[in-house]
Amino acid sequence: MFVLSMNNTAFPCTNLLVGKAASTDGSTMVTYSADSYSLFGELYHWPAAIYPAGAMLAVYEWDTGKYLGDIPQAARTYNVIGNMNERQVCIGETTFTGREELIDTTGIIDYGSLIYIALQRSASAREAIDVMTSLVAEYGYYSSGESFSVVDKNEVWILEMIGKGPGRKGAVWVAVKIPDDCIAAHANQSRIHQFPLNDPANCLYSPDVITFAREKGYYQGKDADFSFAKAYNPLDFGGLRYCEARVWAYYNRYCTQAAGWLEYVLGHDPNPMPLYVKPDRKISVKDLMEMMRDHYEGTPLDPTRDVGAGQFHSPYRFSPLEWQLDSVKYCFERPISTQQTGFTFVGQMRNSLPDPIGGLFWFGVDDARFTVYTPMYASMLQTPECYRKGNGDFNHFSWTSAFWIHNWVANMAYARYNQMILDTKPVQDKLENGFLTMQPLMEQKACDLLDDDRNEALAFLTDYSIAQAQHACATWKSLGEYLIVKYMDGVVKKEKDGQFEYNPYGGTMYPNRPRPDAEYYRRIVNEKGDWLKVQEVKE
Repeated sequence: MFVLSMNNTAFPCTNLLVGKAASTDGSTMVTYSADSYSLFGELYHWPAAIYPAGAMLAVYEWDTGKYLGDIPQAARTYNVIGNMNERQVCIGETTFTGREELIDTTGIIDYGSLIYIALQRSASAREAIDVMTSLVAEYGYYSSGESFSVVDKNEVWILEMIGKGPGRKGAVWVAVKIPDDCIAAHANQSRIHQFPLNDPANCLYSPDVITFAREKGYYQGKDADFSFAKAYNPLDFGGLRYCEARVWAYYNRYCTQAAGWLEYVLGHDPNPMPLYVKPDRKISVKDLMEMMRDHYEGTPLDPTRDVGAGQFHSPYRFSPLEWQLDSVKYCFERPISTQQTGFTFVGQMRNSLPDPIGGLFWFGVDDARFTVYTPMYASMLQTPECYRKGNGDFNHFSWTSAFWIHNWVANMAYARYNQMILDTKPVQDKLENGFLTMQPLMEQKACDLLDDDRNEALAFLTDYSIAQAQHACATWKSLGEYLIVKYMDGVVKKEKDGQFEYNPYGGTMYPNRPRPDAEYYRRIVNEKGDWLKVQEVKE
């Protein structure tokens, strides 16, 4: 008997972080994949503003749009593009849920609103942490457990937070600064274990983070041995295999020592991976873009070689993540790159440049494997049409929406993965490498303009960002048109010098009909070989 798992946990979102001394150019960096089966990919924008005394801000739950309440508006807010503001503060998140009895449905501030309100009000990562923790203390925390990446041009922090349950306003939390020469990650599992109790330069926490755990019966030991993760988000199979495994994939690519931590991910070693590690080499923006496209390729968790990959060696497994057959539970791997992504970004913050130029928000929509990370400066004054809110939505297709164009291409490629990736990857690389090549030239020009006229510099960065987004979207649309022509009906049209071939008489050239590899046929034969065997017909 085959049974679909009743476990609805989505295990969405992944954040990868890089300290400024661990990056190739002195940037601090953070990535985010906003993974949801109901999130439309668009680029948010809140212009900088000044508000009169007494102004109020309506708070709506980010996930659903549900109205939660009103709070006083700040006197002044910063310009925000996506998840980065004009002061080079960038915030991402992953949900770890944790102990469900600690969810407070009477709170006013959900995790999404917390991010975007803090971005509008904060000039540094530390200030953002203070804003976030103060907001939930005063107005209540509506969401479940969250890990937040809170990063500015100098510092990288992980803030973990969970509510106190109905009738107990506020949250318990801890924030740890990642050393400048290290990398870190989180992926839907709390990752902060023991933390220093007397080091405010590198660790901040709520005064009751340990006493509340004792009160609830989550912890009995000494303060110095307290683990936030064990108390508020105890590990289970999913926490290891679907969540910590994604962190391991990142560490494994850049830290030789991480190979031994696979035993922890597989549940064979109770000792957790460290919160952060020092990479074997420094990491670039392009490295992070590629890491966000990871499917565990080349590791024991690689899904492209088992029978579920099919004849086109797909790394994708559609829902459900867990399933049951003959009363035994099974699972598929949950890699960093996944089909249900609404939007994704690589945030790049640099203290070597003025804030309007230093904060660069590399933005993409849909699955990172099939997106194009495009440079959006956090000081820009408007968003491109292809990313703009209202240009299509989750239920309405738009040919001018990058979200829909990328989904169109990706959903074609999922069905013919190992063929179409050979066409999509070069286009992706050409666009992204082109942006990276142009970056120093454009930024030097912006710096020159900034010295003379700030408004002119902001207009220049806005125009440049919009042009790149529209160019990338148009290029991807052309790619989709090419793919549907080339791979129509399961064949592959022949090409010469970049053009589809015709026969000597100007007619259609007979296409190639590529065969799957022998292993694919062998699996079919093992299952139904006798039935499918070509036999001699007896007269």
